[in-house]
Amino acid sequence: MSSEDRKQIAAARLASAWLISYPDEKLLERLDMIAEVVAGLPDETRIPLQTFLGHMADTPFGEIQKHYVSIFDMRRRACPYLTYWTDGDTRNRGVALLRFKHVYAEAGHEITDEELPDHIAVVLEFAAVSDSVAGDALLAEHASPIGLLRDALVKMDSVYYHVLDAILATLPKMTPEIEAQMAKIAASGPPAEEVGLEPFPAALDLHTIGARR
Repeated sequence: MSSEDRKQIAAARLASAWLISYPDEKLLERLDMIAEVVAGLPDETRIPLQTFLGHMADTPFGEIQKHYVSIFDMRRRACPYLTYWTDGDTRNRGVALLRFKHVYAEAGHEITDEELPDHIAVVLEFAAVSDSVAGDALLAEHASPIGLLRDALVKMDSVYYHVLDAILATLPKMTPEIEAQMAKIAASGPPAEEVGLEPFPAALDLHTIGARR
């Protein structure tokens, strides 16, 4: 894969991460910048993201916020937390969350207390701006939950399925490098001394990658 292809995938993932996060005033201020970045992407990511951005432009922002809450916060079948799909509300999920945190820490990815590490926006941001190989491994490992989330959004007639279409278009094809990274993550797991599940945020910044044309 060329460096330009990598930049475009990173740009699509970061734009998707912004758009799949809660639509607050910060997002509203950055929509023009996101639209500019999206305009330079390949069709498979550009078209669904532009469709979603067009909906945002034509819809009162308050309605978008209410829709987001009604879909992602009120219905488990549209849960944006990837380990929920694989582990549910079980002890295993706590281990899975710590594993995410360990992967991020190994890459020097900063964490805070605003979001859990398995939120799809956080994973996308990590893959886009911190460690593309480790990010590819996490995304590949959770391809099924991402696909299930997309199908759930379609069934609920939520415009957010367009963002999931763009995300799915960036999922990596399995390579020996990704398989090796997945095996490394599975083998190492979280450090034994690490306890607690302090959440951390999807602090996203489209300026962090050179994706504009």
